[in-house]
This record gives sequence, structure tokens and C-alpha cells, in this order.
Amino acid sequence: MQSGSIDINFVIQILPDLLMGAVMTIKLTFFAIIFGTLIGLFVALAKISRIKILRWMGGIYTWIIRGIPLLLQLMFLYYGLPFVGIVLPEYTVGIIGLSICGGAYIAEIIRAGILSIDKGQMEAAISLGMSYSQAMRRVILPQAYRRLLPPMGNEFINLMKDSALVSVITMTELLRAAQLKNATYFKPVESFLTAGVIYLIMTTFFTAVFNRVEKRLAISDGD
Repeated sequence: MQSGSIDINFVIQILPDLLMGAVMTIKLTFFAIIFGTLIGLFVALAKISRIKILRWMGGIYTWIIRGIPLLLQLMFLYYGLPFVGIVLPEYTVGIIGLSICGGAYIAEIIRAGILSIDKGQMEAAISLGMSYSQAMRRVILPQAYRRLLPPMGNEFINLMKDSALVSVITMTELLRAAQLKNATYFKPVESFLTAGVIYLIMTTFFTAVFNRVEKRLAISDGD
């Protein structure tokens, strides 16, 4: 069956493999956002710390990671580390690479969220006898999380699209699955158009989910 120059039967034929690749894309994104958030939280706290060496280390981390393309970072982890005796499977490299890169951007998101809270909140908490870490954990972070949600949703979508870069380390996610189908059958229009539509569906779905969560939080907070 043809629709213009597009072979619909071929699209239907390759769809299961592309959907399997899409599942891998989603898994990569979820792991990357979880580990990236943990990294970002520690780096953000380091960058606003009173300890100079921690601020310096946090600044160096975000400067290096944000200044080097993710593609190059992935290629270094997968092709460079074996030369110093460290061999990692492509799945592990994909998660590590996306988490480290995402962590640098998430650190700036969290840092901005924390700094947006009135300084008086921290001073009041400390005057009540809390330590700095207790004040951060019990007073500042619970207030900051709501402001973090919109940029974190954007970062999730960016990581989902960036996960296509792991195709360069031979990992079979959505884009790699489309590349393999094109290489086998030489049908680039059907292969890449279908992959693009699946990416669009996924990003639209998760954008709608984050928007819904934001609205529910706004309602629960009485806005």
C-alpha cells in the first residue's frame, strides 16, 4: 500500500522494532533524569556552599561538562576509556553520559531555584536552631521544588531528544533502530519519518504530563 512516495506496508513492518527502540529511549531518559538530578543536587549545593573548594569544584564541573558537546563525551566514554583499561557496555555508557551531562544543566536549575527563595527563610531557620543542612532539607528545598518543575520538565524533554546521540556508540535506541532499517532496506523516508513521528508523540505526551502536574500543584497550593 502506497501513500504518495511512502510505503505504508513497510512502515507497518518496521513499527514494532522502532517501538522497541522507543522503549529503550524512554528507559535511558528516566535513568538519566534520576541520576542527573542526584548529581545536579550535589553540584548545586556545592556551588552555593560557604566552602570555597566546593564552590570551585562545582564550577569546574559545570564549566567542563556544559562546554563539551555530549556527543564527544559519549565517544570518549565508549571509545576512549578502553585505552586506559576501562571497558563499559554501551547501555552503561549511555546512562553515565546522559546523567553526567544532564547533571550539569540540572545543577544550574536547582541552584537557581534555591537562590530564588528569600534569604530570610534560611536565616529564620538557622535562628530557630537548625543547622545549614537541616534548614536546606526542611525549609528551602521543599519550597524550591515547585519552581523547579517547569525547567526540569524541559530538561527531561531535552534529555529524551539528546538520547538519540547514543546511536554513535552502537546502542539500539529509536534513532539507531531507524538507521538499521534504512541500512537494510534503503528506505530513508519511511524509516526516519516514522522515527520522527514517534519522537514527536513521546515529547508531546511527556510535555502534557508535566503541564498537568504543574497545574495540579498550582491548584493544591491555592494559586
